[in-house]
Amino acid sequence: MALADPTRRAVVTRLGRGPATVGDLARPFAMTLPSFMKHVRTLETHGLIRTTKSGRVRICELDRARLDVVGHWLDEQRQVWEGRTDRLERFVTDSEEHP
Repeated sequence: MALADPTRRAVVTRLGRGPATVGDLARPFAMTLPSFMKHVRTLETHGLIRTTKSGRVRICELDRARLDVVGHWLDEQRQVWEGRTDRLERFVTDSEEHP
């Protein structure tokens, strides 16, 4: 998964504040630029970011529409799991009250 890697999560978090160049995004990480570009390509391939080139500079920005789809899915999953844990809590509580 694209967000399984901490470097990619950090890039997405940074881009949440606005577009940035690849160089700016890569600066905090102790890796070569070609290695960092693999992370950028992964995020782009999975549709989480878009990149544009202006001269020799590549600018990255979040694809907010795609992230909204992910956010809605996560909200649905959260509701499902909260319902399950609520039912489990009721089961455990009822079992303790009526041994």
